[in-house]
Amino acid sequence: MEKTSLHPILPEADVQALVANYLADPIFDNRRVIVLIPDHTRTAPLPVLFRAVSDVLKARVKVLNFMVALGTHQPLDEAALLNLVGLIPHERETTYATVGLLNHAWDNPHHLVRIGELNPSQVEILSEGLLHESVPLRLNRQILEHDVVLILGPVFPHEVVGFSGGNKYFFPGIAGAEFINASHWLGALKTNYATNGIQHTPVRAMIDQAASFIAVDKRCLAFVSSPEGLHGMFYGSPKSAWEEAVPVSAQIHVQLRDRPCIELLGVAHTHYDDLWTAGKVMYKLEPVVADGGRLIIYAPHIDTISYTHGHWIGQIGYHVRDYFLRQMDRFKAVPRGVLAHSTHVCGTGTFENGVEKPRIQVVLATAIPEDQCRAVNLGYLDPYAIDVDTWQAQDPEKRLLVNPAGETLYRVKN
Repeated sequence: MEKTSLHPILPEADVQALVANYLADPIFDNRRVIVLIPDHTRTAPLPVLFRAVSDVLKARVKVLNFMVALGTHQPLDEAALLNLVGLIPHERETTYATVGLLNHAWDNPHHLVRIGELNPSQVEILSEGLLHESVPLRLNRQILEHDVVLILGPVFPHEVVGFSGGNKYFFPGIAGAEFINASHWLGALKTNYATNGIQHTPVRAMIDQAASFIAVDKRCLAFVSSPEGLHGMFYGSPKSAWEEAVPVSAQIHVQLRDRPCIELLGVAHTHYDDLWTAGKVMYKLEPVVADGGRLIIYAPHIDTISYTHGHWIGQIGYHVRDYFLRQMDRFKAVPRGVLAHSTHVCGTGTFENGVEKPRIQVVLATAIPEDQCRAVNLGYLDPYAIDVDTWQAQDPEKRLLVNPAGETLYRVKN
C-alpha cells in the first residue's frame, strides 16, 4: 500500500493529513475497531497520533478501543493511560468519552483465548533448528471481540526480533506467557549480537506465522520516530507496513563507528523505570564495546531490577547464554523469558569447565544498592560520582558517551 516519502521530520499538520488519508480505508466503516499501541517505554508521539486516529475514526465506527500492548510490562493506571495518549480528565469525559483505553494482561488466563498452536515441526523450521517444541498461541480475547485491528506503533532495532513493530504487537505484545517465553528464549539462543538490527530473523518468522492464526482484519500504521519527531509513516498490512518502515529505522536508529571503545557510558532514557526495560542500553550498545571492555548503564532514577520479574532475577542473576544452556535442568522452573533477559543484559561470553567469562563487564550506575548489584552478578558505580558532561573528555581515546541510550543501535563498521 501507500507510503510517505522520507522527511527528516514530518510536521504535525502533515502527520494528521497522512493519518486521515490512510484511515480513509473503508475497511473501518461501521465496524468494531481496536488499536494496539506501545507503552511509555518507546519513544513515540502518541498524543498526536491518538488524537489523529480517534478524530478520523470515532464517528465512523461502531466501537473504538485502544489497547496498550504491554507484553509482560506493568499495567498502566488511569492517570498513566491518560498521560500516555496526552489527554486531560475533561477530554476523557467529553470529546473522547466513547474511546476505550485498555491494558493487556499477559498473566490473567481469563483475558486470554487460545487461537491455535505452532507444532514442533513448524517451530523447528521457523527457529532454524534451535527449538523443537509445540507453542500454544494464546492472545488477548478482546481482539476476537472486534472486527478490525489497527497496529499503531514504532519500528526500532530490537534484541529479540531484529526490528520491533508489525505483527510483534500481537505476539508477544498481547500474547500469553507460552509464546512470550519461547520467542524470547529463541532470541537469546541466537544472541542479541546476531539479532539486533537484522530484518529477517527466526523470531520474526515465528511471529508472522503465529499472527496468521488471527481471524480478524488487520491493518498497521507503522512509524519511525526519534525524540525530535516522526521521520516516516507507512500503512498497509502488518507485514507490508513493517517491511517499508525497517529501512528507514535502519537509517535513523543505527550508528556505525570506525572502531570499538574500551569503556562506554550509556545514559538510559528516563522512560525506562526498571532495569528490565533499561537493559536496552546494553542491548543497543554491546556491539561497540571491545572485548574485555566495560559498559556502564547510567540511570540514577532506577531503583528496581524488575517490577514484574524481580524475584526470578534475584534467584538466578545475570549470566551468559551457555551458563544456562549447560545447566538447563537446574533452571527448568525459571520462565525462559527471564533467562533471555538475563543473558541479554550480561551479553555474549563463554562457560567452560564451570568457569563463566562474559565478553565485557556490565556495571550499574543506578539507585539499586551495591550489594544487590553484586548479588546478581553485575558491577556497581555510584551514579553521583560520575560527571556525565565531562566523562568522555577525561579519556576520549578509550571512552564513548551515548546520551540518551536505549533506542539507537551502535555497531562497528565491518
